Amino acid sequence: MITEVRKRDGRIIPYNSEKITRAIFLAAKDVADRLGETPDYGMAERITGDVEKLVHRKFHGITPTVEDIQDSVVKVLIEGGHARTSEAYILYRAERSRIRNSKTRLMKSIEDVTFLDAKESDLKRENANINGNTAMGTMLQYGSIVSKEFCRDFVISSAHASAHDKGEIHIHDMDFLNMGTLTCCQIDLDELFKGGFSTGHGFLREPQDITSYAALAAIAIQSNQNDQHGGQSIPTFDYNLAKGVEKTFRKLYGDNLRKALAVMGITADKEELLELVDKNNAGRMKDGLTEKSAVIQAVSIRYEISGADAAGAVGFAFEEALTETDRKTFQSMEAFIHNLNTMHSRAGAQVPFSSVNFGTDTSEEGRMVTKNLLLAQEAGLGNGETPIFPILIFKVKEGINLNEGDRNYDLFHLAMRVSSKRLFPNFSFLDAPYNLKHYVEGRPETEAAYMGCRTRVIGNVNGEEQVLGRGNLSFTTINLPRIGIKHGIALKERSRMDLEGFYRELDGRLELVCAQLLERFEVQAMKRVKNFPFLMGQGVWKTARGLDWNDELREAIKSGTLSIGFIGLAECLTALTGKHHAEDEESRKLGLEIIGRIRKYLDERSRKEQLNYTLIATPAEGLSGRFTRIDRKEFGNIEGVTDKEYYTNSFHVPVGYKISAYNKIRLEAPYHELTNAGHITYIELNGNPSSNLEAFEKLIKAMKEAGVGYGSINHPLDRDPVCGFSGVIEDTCPSCGRQEGDIPFERIRRITGYLVGTLDRFNDAKQAEVRDRVRHS
Repeated sequence: MITEVRKRDGRIIPYNSEKITRAIFLAAKDVADRLGETPDYGMAERITGDVEKLVHRKFHGITPTVEDIQDSVVKVLIEGGHARTSEAYILYRAERSRIRNSKTRLMKSIEDVTFLDAKESDLKRENANINGNTAMGTMLQYGSIVSKEFCRDFVISSAHASAHDKGEIHIHDMDFLNMGTLTCCQIDLDELFKGGFSTGHGFLREPQDITSYAALAAIAIQSNQNDQHGGQSIPTFDYNLAKGVEKTFRKLYGDNLRKALAVMGITADKEELLELVDKNNAGRMKDGLTEKSAVIQAVSIRYEISGADAAGAVGFAFEEALTETDRKTFQSMEAFIHNLNTMHSRAGAQVPFSSVNFGTDTSEEGRMVTKNLLLAQEAGLGNGETPIFPILIFKVKEGINLNEGDRNYDLFHLAMRVSSKRLFPNFSFLDAPYNLKHYVEGRPETEAAYMGCRTRVIGNVNGEEQVLGRGNLSFTTINLPRIGIKHGIALKERSRMDLEGFYRELDGRLELVCAQLLERFEVQAMKRVKNFPFLMGQGVWKTARGLDWNDELREAIKSGTLSIGFIGLAECLTALTGKHHAEDEESRKLGLEIIGRIRKYLDERSRKEQLNYTLIATPAEGLSGRFTRIDRKEFGNIEGVTDKEYYTNSFHVPVGYKISAYNKIRLEAPYHELTNAGHITYIELNGNPSSNLEAFEKLIKAMKEAGVGYGSINHPLDRDPVCGFSGVIEDTCPSCGRQEGDIPFERIRRITGYLVGTLDRFNDAKQAEVRDRVRHS
């Protein structure tokens, strides 16, 4: 007789035959229900008896395990002619194992979040923008862990969950999948501010000066962040905020004109003066002789003063208004940056992930916005710290700001100066062919914009191709090195790569991921306007305007993008051929062929299904280490592939490979055209480049000429919090001579597109990547 059973965790418990009988009965009931028959509990009891006899014979004197008994059940069912019941039992057994594993995984994750310091837990450092040691950061992790398990077990298909768990794909932001949130959005401030808007706790009137414009821009970003799981971007920031500058200048022009007339003993009505200013187009900062002359003449006639006195009053009013507006604009941009580094979203666990695009508005008002935004970034935060957000993105366009003589070249030069000191702004290039094809002069909404790490949304099979009020719906990443390992020369038993097999598996993976994105789209499509009160309810998402509170979002979100990402092209090529794309010409061609094949597949799928399937160069933060750990465990330590803690981001040249800046730009530029959902190219410099802006400018222009869409220049940026020195610090502060001790130096580094003020927030894989980065000559 069986008296005891050994459980999976090693514990020995009393044997209970009823558990076996019930499992067999449930399997038999499943078969009977499908056949329209009545299940027989007595038969289940008889089979249990046969199982007990088999176990007794096989394990006489030995305590059997749970698996031993389950294997015996399957054997007895098959040999007794109950094949269908056996199949149902096997499925039941697998389901129980899945639930058990889920509970184990869940409790282990919760245990890590609860008891480990962030330095000891990659789980608490998945997102470097979240402080995992804080109460709210921990609470956010609890919610994330539970939601991921729920989605994995009850929302997504088993095929997609299995592919994710095996490391074949990575479903990004799975913890938000069941909530139907979208990834990111490009906010149209003009449309939002027109007539005012609500954040759900009261109505905010349309702003009337630059201070209010800047404050409400930050509030809009924060409010939208709470409706989405990704980042928020303002693609036409200078154009939008220029209207606030114009309103401010108009008001100050009238105020100062009234002051000047008061000195002459003339009491002027405020509204009458503003009417006079508007009538003569003097409310704009454009300093044209016609406008000034017209105002002087109007003032002279209306208030019966000489032309000279009128000219003096108008001149004073104009100059004072200009100076005061400039000062207020700087203060407003400073407040905007300070707000986005201090205001919190998502239960107070992180600051909004924000970015702003600017640099092409050539009006005086737009230029003033750009100038002061850059100066505020350069000045830093209260103690001189480098701002982490927003990610500043300067749009470069030939004929507008690229070359000397262009209207905004001085602002481009200022942008490079600030970037050399503060790492931002990054630079986007509107003349890249795939960006230029959308560009229409005089229509800022056609200027390709980028969001944060690299996301780009402009093409559209379902309507107008423009940037405002649109974003990414979701994205999932394919593990390219894993496919390369299985079909290349990395495995010793294969002497040559099997490219046909590689493409066959890649095509299958693309089919799987598109099905998974569509599955997630269905969850999002069934959500209603009321589920996203700001994003949809306030019409931030353009195609949701006009919908009622209970309307579904299916048609509205078709303007967004469904993106497939990839990671580790360099390691994939090394696995296939033995060399990556910077080491070998054939590998370079093969890399472009692989990514080109993916892009072609997605373009065809977009036309067929009328959904915006796009290709993104994945910004891998926690993902790079996850894939590598899984692949090393399965395939072992493969030189150049799994022998590091991370896979290389997307199409990038490996960070430890020595290559010149120009060659890196040349190699990576062609991938920008293929990755229509987003991309970036970095150059790493050694030391502070602010002393050589000429070289800095040459690098930026080299990116433009090569066809890069979005690029940036990295360099060490350290700060001594004691004396305030910012620059490159090794072991000793060059300013005060202090050595790093109890008060550590701040080490600002870029991680997948944004900045983090301490390397402690980086997960282990990203810390290893920073360690391995070499400088580009």
